[in-house]
Amino acid sequence: MKNLFKAKKVYHDTEFSSLPLAVENGIVVSRDTDIADIIDFGNCYIFPGFADVHVHLREPGFSYKETIKSGTLASAHGGYTAVCSMPNLNPVPDSKENLQRQLDIIESDACIAVYPYGSITVGQLGEALSDMEGMSKDVIAFSDDGRGVQSDDMMREAMLKAKSLGKMIVAHCEVNELLKGGYIHDGEYARLHGHKGICSESEWRQIARDIELVKETGCSYHVCHISTKESVDIIRKAKAEGVDITCETGPHYLILNDMCLKEEGRFKMNPPLRSEEDRLALIEGIKDGTIDMIATDHAPHSAEEKGRGLEKSAMGVVGIETAFPLLYTHLVCTGIITLERLVELMSINPKKRFGIKGGTDEGRQADFCVIDLENEYTINPDEFYSMGRATPFEGFKVKGKVVHTYIKGEKIF
Repeated sequence: MKNLFKAKKVYHDTEFSSLPLAVENGIVVSRDTDIADIIDFGNCYIFPGFADVHVHLREPGFSYKETIKSGTLASAHGGYTAVCSMPNLNPVPDSKENLQRQLDIIESDACIAVYPYGSITVGQLGEALSDMEGMSKDVIAFSDDGRGVQSDDMMREAMLKAKSLGKMIVAHCEVNELLKGGYIHDGEYARLHGHKGICSESEWRQIARDIELVKETGCSYHVCHISTKESVDIIRKAKAEGVDITCETGPHYLILNDMCLKEEGRFKMNPPLRSEEDRLALIEGIKDGTIDMIATDHAPHSAEEKGRGLEKSAMGVVGIETAFPLLYTHLVCTGIITLERLVELMSINPKKRFGIKGGTDEGRQADFCVIDLENEYTINPDEFYSMGRATPFEGFKVKGKVVHTYIKGEKIF
């Protein structure tokens, strides 16, 4: 079956143009082939499907927070055609047997591509390596997300093993001894309201350590959700030295700072919202290429877990359904970056680094989303497909609504 998808603009080969998208048997093909059916999206834009390398689907083990079915439907609602699922599950995917539990649910319930992580250490406890070799064929990379690997020797061993398997280490960088009971940024808001703060060094010190280990081992390395100006500087310098490193940040770190906090659980995440100086450094990082991609760290919790106030609520907010409109409204419409750069950050770069298929270029699997850039609306968590509702962006007015998402040329949302 050959289809021709028309829109106001279609993303082809690094830029938007008025040329349509031709799809045959789920693959993007040349536009001069015979066409059986024409689908016209009018004034909408066709984007390559977004890829999020950092989501929490919560299943198996915590299906009261989210399921693979609800999480992937929420992802499709946000224009995502591929996600990488973090390993803080029950059981932790630290062996082939434990990983298989998740793979079976993905096979039966996922409506988009889901690439699972294997844990770096057994139980994510940082004490012994997981069965990395046994899981290597079925995982996208290895991560202990939610916990930093505290031991230098353990991380070195993990990097050497990952390198031997041709896999990447994806690190949540956090030095436990520097946390000191903190739960928001150690900044102005914490001082004004008597909260315990998390210092920036707890993040950047472990990034600096890992970079030295990458230089030693030659491992491919990716840093999760960077939030501090020091992290940006350290990674920029490492890249200039030729270190095999990439990194991500999240929409909330680019749009909000710690003075935007309210005494509500929907403002609590890890790492926390940092200072305005940190936010501006992150903006520079996405402009100059130091930051390679934007990931949501979509982390759903129950209403009860997020309803205990800023201090006592669980850490983590949802974001996969709001990422594009927020970033388009606050970064593109304001002239900070171009629409093409946003596509690189949300689709092209994560797919290239993590080996994720799908897009709008000829020869690729036809995974794409259709967005009405002129559609203005107010973010309302009651309209989410995710089981999680906690977002710091509730009530924000945005532009850019996802109206369709396609996998292999077939509409799934």
